[in-house]
Amino acid sequence: MTASRANPQNPHPSDAAAPAASRAIAPPLRRRMACWLYEGMLMFGVVFIAGYLFGTLTQTRHGLDNRHALQAFLFVVFGIYFVWFWSQGHTLAMKTWHIRVEDRQGRSLSQPRALLRYLLCWLWFLPPLAVIAPFQLSAGKATVIVAGWVAVWALLSRFHPQRQFWHDALAGTRLVHYEVPPRRKG
Repeated sequence: MTASRANPQNPHPSDAAAPAASRAIAPPLRRRMACWLYEGMLMFGVVFIAGYLFGTLTQTRHGLDNRHALQAFLFVVFGIYFVWFWSQGHTLAMKTWHIRVEDRQGRSLSQPRALLRYLLCWLWFLPPLAVIAPFQLSAGKATVIVAGWVAVWALLSRFHPQRQFWHDALAGTRLVHYEVPPRRKG
């Protein structure tokens, strides 16, 4: 896309440089984490529907049967969910908290970039899960380790020059403040 063309997110090409520079700093960490928690609550519905579909299609009668296949299925379902919504600019939780995901140039994410972001987002969970796996820790201890890592990973964004999460920096994406455009009358 050339600079002379109008960007659908920014209909005023002359204003493109100023908002892009002012939006380089991520929304406050507190708002991003509130969005993250809200996203987690919304994912319960996705898990419920996907789990029901998986159980019906595989005729699974017990919750522990086909556990690894269900986990792989959920990984794919989550990937489809996030890649599709992120390539549109935001999930429902992100829209609610006025946060948008975009590439470093301020454009909407391509699906390959959204997929890369999805894979890198697992850095929120994989390191503590890798530590927990060989030790057969209790649920309480595992929860403390995962919650501690999530807090550390979130706070590490304070060391990024634009206060972005490090998985966003690695994926070439960023979270920015997003104002919902007002509805037009008539």
